Amino acid sequence: MKKTVSISVDNEKLTALEMYLNQKNTKLSDELLKYTEQLYQKNVPSNVRDFIELAASKKGSGREKKKEKMSGNDADRNFLHNTDNTAVEP
Repeated sequence: MKKTVSISVDNEKLTALEMYLNQKNTKLSDELLKYTEQLYQKNVPSNVRDFIELAASKKGSGREKKKEKMSGNDADRNFLHNTDNTAVEP
């Protein structure tokens, strides 16, 4: 989940900053994202970062398993059952 952070900046300073960043073909939002990542790397201990990455990867794999369950398994898709409950290939 992502959160939005807002800050107050003097209008003239923000205008000047955006103008000079634009000359470098970059955006303030891109620079802020880079700096946020630098702050994260610098201040959050590596074991905590590793835990967060592990938890995020488990969430992603859990979503994949749910998708597989919803689509049904191969046995259900490969056989049709007739009324006397014997399996018949399609």
